[in-house]
Amino acid sequence: MSATRVPVHIITGFLGSGKTTLIHSLIEQKPVDEKWAILVNEFGQIGIDQAMFEQRNDVVVKGLPGGCLCCQLAFVLQAALVNLLARNKPDRVIIEPSGLGHPAGLLDLLRGEAFQDVVAVHDIIATLDPRRLDEPRVRKHETFQDQLAMADAIAITMGEQASVEQHEQAQQFVTKLWPPRKWVHRIEHGTMPLSLLMDSGQTSAHDDATIPDTHRQITAPLTLEGAFFDVAPPLGQPQQKTASSLGYTSTGLRWHPSERFDLDYLAAHLGELPSSARVKGVFHTEQGWKQLNRADGALSVGSSAWRQDSRLEVITADNDADTHTNLLTELQSSGALLG
Repeated sequence: MSATRVPVHIITGFLGSGKTTLIHSLIEQKPVDEKWAILVNEFGQIGIDQAMFEQRNDVVVKGLPGGCLCCQLAFVLQAALVNLLARNKPDRVIIEPSGLGHPAGLLDLLRGEAFQDVVAVHDIIATLDPRRLDEPRVRKHETFQDQLAMADAIAITMGEQASVEQHEQAQQFVTKLWPPRKWVHRIEHGTMPLSLLMDSGQTSAHDDATIPDTHRQITAPLTLEGAFFDVAPPLGQPQQKTASSLGYTSTGLRWHPSERFDLDYLAAHLGELPSSARVKGVFHTEQGWKQLNRADGALSVGSSAWRQDSRLEVITADNDADTHTNLLTELQSSGALLG
């Protein structure tokens, strides 16, 4: 192996399992002499996760919304990664696939001719929220199973939010996986020791991993404009995009950055969505710029350095798809948007 190849780490995991939180904790432990590049793929159409990273000179963050890396976004990922490696020359790359993304296609791309002498793919880490094992729809989902099956190591998340019984169930579930994982670590307070990332070796072969037909059959349209959608919508003309695949529906909303929201009204309105809905947003409020994150019905609010626009993404299972029908209209009329 060439010593000049850039280490690439894939952190996969199902919707709302704590991937972005884990990456944040790793960034906080980053060696001062390293420059990192983070590629975040999102199932939604607008790209929320890149708005939740603080801007800093030693970490470059690029969002790839609008599909999953193994399907529609393979050519976009290749272009983005080539650009990042050439322009920013990172010492390390972390790729976060969509919560519904399958790692097989991503591995094929990274091992292909374009990157075989450029990057070295290290251990694939999968995040596992123990609470998801109580949900038959998730537990039986082919992508959920494959993400864990292809992982070299597993980070069990939600240390404080899951019950003792749920954590025990997760440990038993992971123990039955074959071959055994290189390591299993229970994350407390969203933090994983950086050594687990830095000391990782190259990923197992996974030569028998294939992209399921459910992914191959995805035909949702994708354009480069949609993948690198950076221009804010006009003032007073919010935008909404909705897409469905793999049994889930995503609705993305965007507003001009000068439009402001009442944080209390906003939190109350989002609280009326089904508890199973995955909700992420960055908003210009009367209390400043705030990021909102809701998983498993629990809403957290924090400060945000994002200033480009206000944006919201809501993901639900298709049986809750009616949630999305009038989301923009309801939010506009809820009193959350200030005049």
